Amino acid sequence: MDYDYLIVGCGLSGSVLAERIATVLDKTVLIIDRRGHIGGNCYDYIDSDTHIRLNKYGAHLFHTNDETVWNYINNYGTWVRWDHKVVSLVNGRYVSVPVNITTVNELCNIHLETEADISLWLRTHQIRYDSIANSEEMAKSRIGEKLYTLLIHDYTYKQWDKYPNELDKSVLARIPIRKNQDTRYFSDKFQALPKYGYTQFFETLLTHSNITLQLNTEYDQIKDSVRARVTIYTGPIDVYFSDENLPRLEYRSIIFHKKIYYNTKFFQPNSVVNFPSKDVLFTRSIEYKHFLNQQSPHTVVISETTSGGGEPYYPVPNARNRELYKLYQRFAHTEEEKRSVLFVGRLANYKYFNMDEAIKNSLDTFNSHPFFNI
Repeated sequence: MDYDYLIVGCGLSGSVLAERIATVLDKTVLIIDRRGHIGGNCYDYIDSDTHIRLNKYGAHLFHTNDETVWNYINNYGTWVRWDHKVVSLVNGRYVSVPVNITTVNELCNIHLETEADISLWLRTHQIRYDSIANSEEMAKSRIGEKLYTLLIHDYTYKQWDKYPNELDKSVLARIPIRKNQDTRYFSDKFQALPKYGYTQFFETLLTHSNITLQLNTEYDQIKDSVRARVTIYTGPIDVYFSDENLPRLEYRSIIFHKKIYYNTKFFQPNSVVNFPSKDVLFTRSIEYKHFLNQQSPHTVVISETTSGGGEPYYPVPNARNRELYKLYQRFAHTEEEKRSVLFVGRLANYKYFNMDEAIKNSLDTFNSHPFFNI
């Protein structure tokens, strides 16, 4: 079997590259995935018992400030504005996250009103460090000791199996702070959900006649029988180089606990509820019926716990993994030069990408890498 390109993995990174290669270059692509569906972790489906659309691998909320990415996805589906909100259950009450004036008032029993009020409150409570060494220091430098203890400390351990002082400062550098009463989770210009689901979006991406799709297929099954000028690998980089006998990189996985509530309008007050307390097993619970105001006489709640085994979801950013990944990068550079194998995406680059970042990364790679030289 001969193709111009072989792509391993049909999540966002692989699917966007497949579409660009087929459409712009008019070249043939074989895209494979070891799972039985397209879309990677974005895959969604209609639950047969409740007729509610669910994400199989956790909620995915699209948001971006990048107009190039926004224009790109709108070529392949109908997107509906959705301003996502998250609440956190703290001491028996639901408070909005990320931290904003409302959050501080609710948790600290005070009455801030203006941007000047919260700016002063933050300056008073933020902890100053000469040099921030880890995520605990990063969080305390942004939101102070009390909010860190209530919202971050135990939640981070439940999520990562490591306390914030064991994680790279980049993990909690992403904590947003709003100096207003905006309770939305994201502040991006573009926020939306696909009207007919992510799976249909991927189906549209992969419809070009130059694209051949093969599911339930491991790379090892076909790598010796498929001839391609270029291979694009989007899976875990340490799996690709498993024969090199290097230590494995660490990932966090998610375990999903599904429960149907029949003849129930809603079970929880919001689509996503975080549980920062160590007294609650779950990190968060998601009631998908809230998304796009789906209609059903029943509802579904999927609660999440995390694990060090299973499907790799999140790279674990700490010094050990950062140095180990550098070793894998050396092998990747050699593989690219000698065998025309390109490593792209969250797992291949051992880097957390939001959805828009994954799309932008693939578009930029396509536009700049010599493997796609038109």
